[in-house]
Amino acid sequence: METEKAKRIKLLLLDVDGVLTDGRIWMGPQGEALKCFCVKDGLGLKMLEMAGIRVVLVTGRSSEALFRRAQELGVELHQGVDDKESLCRSIMGQKGLKAEEVCGMGDDLQDLGIFRASGLKVAVSDAVEELKDLADIVTKRKGGMGAVRELCEIILKSQGKWQEIVDKIAGKTPLH
Repeated sequence: METEKAKRIKLLLLDVDGVLTDGRIWMGPQGEALKCFCVKDGLGLKMLEMAGIRVVLVTGRSSEALFRRAQELGVELHQGVDDKESLCRSIMGQKGLKAEEVCGMGDDLQDLGIFRASGLKVAVSDAVEELKDLADIVTKRKGGMGAVRELCEIILKSQGKWQEIVDKIAGKTPLH
């Protein structure tokens, strides 16, 4: 069932802390927030974008580190968001998308708004039980440890785009 839903996805809405990161926040000597990102997750997001699937990061916190990471990945970012559901629905409206074309991924209670706006709901393996109970997919991997890449692969494979993207990354020449 989740692969059937994944076939229709055109937009991925992601929480950040606990999804793209392991949820820990490191504080630098000047009080700046430092975050650790998984490079495999980053490549997964770039692969989605290569396949024409838009990625939007939606987070309640704000940090310069995340701003830089989003720029590096070329994805849309919304920081300091109090009402994730309203923002997600606004983004969907701007892009002309229906809920069944949207996948939302989260890890904690503040991500329920992302889930309410999304047709395909995904929780990381270390998410709170309330999200896992509502999820269509619970990843095998934890947040910040490849869970996003796992989801990207599910979406791309269900849409038959995986090998095409792998070939592009490998230099446009199939390796077999």
